[in-house]
Amino acid sequence: MKEKTKFNRRDFINTGLRIGIGAGLGLIGVGLSTRSVNGKTTWQIDPAKCIQCGKCTTECVLQTSAVKCVHVTDMCGYCDLCSGYLKQGSKELNTAAENRLCPTNAIVRTFVEEPYFEYKIVEELCIACGKCVKNCGAFGNGSLQLQIQQQLCLNCNQCSIARNCPSQAITRVDTDSPYSLKGFKDLKIGG
Repeated sequence: MKEKTKFNRRDFINTGLRIGIGAGLGLIGVGLSTRSVNGKTTWQIDPAKCIQCGKCTTECVLQTSAVKCVHVTDMCGYCDLCSGYLKQGSKELNTAAENRLCPTNAIVRTFVEEPYFEYKIVEELCIACGKCVKNCGAFGNGSLQLQIQQQLCLNCNQCSIARNCPSQAITRVDTDSPYSLKGFKDLKIGG
């Protein structure tokens, strides 16, 4: 005959405490995991920390990265030569493919008036390699910057790019200020 297990007051309290603590921890975990889903924060790149390593191209969970080059037009007007557009040491300064720095031709150069040209980013072609951003920062004024495009980003709880970013340039920011551009105070994003 099987012996009947005694369940005393102490066991009842211990079991109740364990269940309560477990439920509390579970609720905290659910709250943390749904934080981004509630739209309070989103992922973004700090251009001051970004080293244009190219990880944004390969580490995003999307087929084509949600990171794109942004041209901060308040920092850069029209000019003849754009160090983010042309390769260093180009023999001729024209729009020939061999002179362009961008591997996908995502930067379009349009004549405005002598001697000025306008440079726009074709977002669909940008792969976030950061080559233009690196050259613009090294030889220009840094008006080309990488940013996570919020309309494309899945806002994963654990951003794959952030996890692999060597400079830890990707952090969560408030959704009220989803872009982190460097330069002037009131920046405007151009094409």
